[in-house]
Amino acid sequence: MIKIAVDTLGGDNGSAPVVEGILNFLKDHPDVSITAVGKKEELSKLEGKCEIVDAPDIVPMEAGPLEVMRMKNSSMFKTVSLAKEGKVDAIVSSGSTGGFLSSSTLLLKTIPGVNRAAFIAPFPTKIKGHYVVILDIGASNENSPEELKQFALMGALYSKHILGVEEPKVYLLSNGTEPGKGSPVGKQAYKLLADNPLFKGNIEARNALNGEADVIVTDGFTGNVFLKSSEGMAKMMAGFIKNAFKKNLWTMLGYLHVRKGIKEMTETMDYKSTGGAMLLGVNGVVVKVHGNADAYSMYCAINVAKKLVASDLRNKIKEGI
Repeated sequence: MIKIAVDTLGGDNGSAPVVEGILNFLKDHPDVSITAVGKKEELSKLEGKCEIVDAPDIVPMEAGPLEVMRMKNSSMFKTVSLAKEGKVDAIVSSGSTGGFLSSSTLLLKTIPGVNRAAFIAPFPTKIKGHYVVILDIGASNENSPEELKQFALMGALYSKHILGVEEPKVYLLSNGTEPGKGSPVGKQAYKLLADNPLFKGNIEARNALNGEADVIVTDGFTGNVFLKSSEGMAKMMAGFIKNAFKKNLWTMLGYLHVRKGIKEMTETMDYKSTGGAMLLGVNGVVVKVHGNADAYSMYCAINVAKKLVASDLRNKIKEGI
């Protein structure tokens, strides 16, 4: 039986949506054992359905690595500790990204041979049902060419074993498609990846979500900027579309003719179904959910954690490295 620990504190919406997500997941997956970590009084609905670990403290969003490691009674520290002690196969949290990253890296350690862990996330593309995975999206601010080469390997393994892409097409995020384009680090990474049969060259940000690529590799700073820019643009465009149809009676009537297409677009661009970001390269399955996660987001995140354990991706990365 797969065992997953869920940090129920630290998210923007409190523990209620996390509890609801756990309950919904357990209904569909009775073969999975979940340990809920958080304030015991807020987890009463889970009694008898999963194990509960009382942890009253919340790691602040701005907490540094040392502060997180000192907070022994925090839900995050206790969640990561369960993985370190081998009591669970995977951990999930919607709390502080920096805190979760630092505690997971310090307690679980990186896989031997992995220079730096990376956050990876599937992004929806214009092709419905097709996702491109991008890494790193914020685990580091700077990366070396050798680290980008390893990210390409880990990203390809994720795409193959989690998304089912038999031969993932791997690209480097750059400011042009020519081999000579890119940052100094990117240019060196291009040379290191040139002999990889899965590597297809550079790709520009404007084409990142057109469905051509399966894996896009970048340094953590650039990847995080791309992530937040994409989220902001999607939110802005959704607002434009909504306001356009609310202008007058005729535009509202026009919506009736295109609502099917709008619904399909919304489903295609729904980031909640992707399950958040996964930290690849550490000795464990670590899934970071968006801070404002709702019950559906938590359900999807727990499901991704289950898939990662079932696929044995961690050992595949060990073998690949």
